Amino acid sequence: MQRGQHWLEQFLNLSSLPTSVKATLEEPHEDKPSCWLTIDQTKLTSEQIQTLIGLDGSVIDAIQYLANSILNLGQEDTQQAAYTIELDGYRIRRQAELRAMAEYAAKKVRETGEEFELKSLSSAERRQVHTFLKECDDLETQSRGQEPDRRLVVRRR
Repeated sequence: MQRGQHWLEQFLNLSSLPTSVKATLEEPHEDKPSCWLTIDQTKLTSEQIQTLIGLDGSVIDAIQYLANSILNLGQEDTQQAAYTIELDGYRIRRQAELRAMAEYAAKKVRETGEEFELKSLSSAERRQVHTFLKECDDLETQSRGQEPDRRLVVRRR
């Protein structure tokens, strides 16, 4: 947790965005400790916040990918963690949007019997939708295609 907090604070400082980061431990993700790194937005302008989040979350996703890659590099499996970077409630809002998309896809598959494709999701977002729909005994999910055109498919079992 502290390594992640320190790394992100250094990253932001080197990006001329000196602010603090709050680290909290969440429920484990895929048997790894899950750490949320929340950037303190009170010292940032609205333009800086928008820049850090990026179009459709592209920048915050890239920073999160870097954090997970760098902080887990060379670590034993037991020392690795899943890091989620949060700013201005973006992850919470996006999680609600993803849950709504998953519920809509499930409803459509149940109504029509045809598979439903969700496009334009990052790998982390596809993983979240897989997790949301894992609870549905009558449905299954699968990723199809190659990046950057990889899609999540929902269909009946």
